[in-house]
Amino acid sequence: MTQLLQQKLKPQKLSDIILAQLEELIIEGSLQPGEKLLPERDLAKKFDVSRPSLREAIQKLEIKGLVTRKQGGGTFVSKNIMKSFSDPMFDLMANSSESQFDLLEFRHGIEGMASYYAALRGTTTDFEQIQDKHNNIGNSQLEDNFKLEAEAVYEFYIAICAASHNVVILQTARSMAELIIDNIEQNLTVLAKRPEIFSKVTDYRKDLLDAIISGQPKKAWGASHRHLAFIEEILLKLTQENSRIKRTLRRM
Repeated sequence: MTQLLQQKLKPQKLSDIILAQLEELIIEGSLQPGEKLLPERDLAKKFDVSRPSLREAIQKLEIKGLVTRKQGGGTFVSKNIMKSFSDPMFDLMANSSESQFDLLEFRHGIEGMASYYAALRGTTTDFEQIQDKHNNIGNSQLEDNFKLEAEAVYEFYIAICAASHNVVILQTARSMAELIIDNIEQNLTVLAKRPEIFSKVTDYRKDLLDAIISGQPKKAWGASHRHLAFIEEILLKLTQENSRIKRTLRRM
């Protein structure tokens, strides 16, 4: 019994404590995929630990596949931590029109929740980041490149997910980055053919921004829902129109 108590009371290794803290930074998004860690000397100073203990913690991170080290180049958070879709599956879903609507429905849920909790829990710093990412969308539109704009829109939503302070929402959205960006790009390509519709989408997004920054959770959720419901409705109408045109051409 005494031996069992001694085992339970055995102090935790310093490297394991550092490891847990670094893992938490990765999970919550403070350390992002591809981001370079501070040099060992600076990290050791930041955690107020010895460099050997820090080095041991980083080695454990590397064994888990959470970081990669480049000779003479430093240590980086692994880029493929949350890559949950294989490339063949991504290609299948990206090229399926039905899957594009499924993605929109998925975004209804995750973006709505993220917007709600961002308005509820977001800090001043979070709101500044969301505003900055929203401004970047306008800047990207000047490039007349739907891929760049889609990436800017995605970063805007990631900022909202980060502001929700829910790591499951944030990491789920990050794990589906390629699919979501592709979905946004395809939607933008179609909507851009209708300038009046395109401008309405921008207005809906602005309503969402205002609701979050003003700290109104229910309004933010509603704004997110109206935004995506509008896009889905327009895409369905355009799909039906294209189908009618194709049938007419076949008959001709």
